[in-house]
Amino acid sequence: MIFGIVLAGGVGSRMNTTANMPKQFLPLGDKPIVMQTLDKFVTCDRFDAVYIGTHPDWVDHMAELVETHIVSDIPITVVAGGSDRNATLFNVIAKIEEDHGEDENHIIVTHDAVRPFVTLRMINENIDAAQKYGAVDTVVPATDTIVRSLDGEFIESIPDRSKLYQGQTPQSFNMNLLKKLFAELTEEEKAVLTDACKICALRGAKVRLVEGSAQNIKITTVGDYKIAQAMLGGIIVD
Repeated sequence: MIFGIVLAGGVGSRMNTTANMPKQFLPLGDKPIVMQTLDKFVTCDRFDAVYIGTHPDWVDHMAELVETHIVSDIPITVVAGGSDRNATLFNVIAKIEEDHGEDENHIIVTHDAVRPFVTLRMINENIDAAQKYGAVDTVVPATDTIVRSLDGEFIESIPDRSKLYQGQTPQSFNMNLLKKLFAELTEEEKAVLTDACKICALRGAKVRLVEGSAQNIKITTVGDYKIAQAMLGGIIVD
């Protein structure tokens, strides 16, 4: 079976807005950011179900938004998240197994709630590649020169940009493979995880690349929010 997972457990500390809510609930066009993202997922008829991992304090609110804004025959389940991104992801995995059992062929397509411009092409290519390779990351080629510094004051090296990519989401996996690799990590390794693909990288598992898009932005700052409003043709508010 194939499952979509929208990760919406963050509190939006870097958004620095006056709104008393996480950034994924801020309005974008005619609905909250997270609902714009979820809309993209429910247009993919390959999903057997879609899950949303949400901060425990906002589970009821998220469920109300789904009921208000989403019309779909695909089952949508809101799950209370954990202490960080990966804890939220594995809470959702546990719920998937509770609902649908364990299966060596289960595929999960994970995505940031605040990347509302994901396309159906990206989702489908993630599913195809995950079924074939077991682990997938959506990326775009690095367009700027990347400077490496060990002390934050002087350049240590400048890597070859032609071999560098910027990671986006979706990130997609054979669910059993991801669980197995995560179980093999030490507590020290788990403490430095930045995303699920690093679980694979730390254990030497190959991760297939899928082409993302410069428009597949993550709304992290107020500047990102203004750009997203402009991309939808909305009014940019200072």
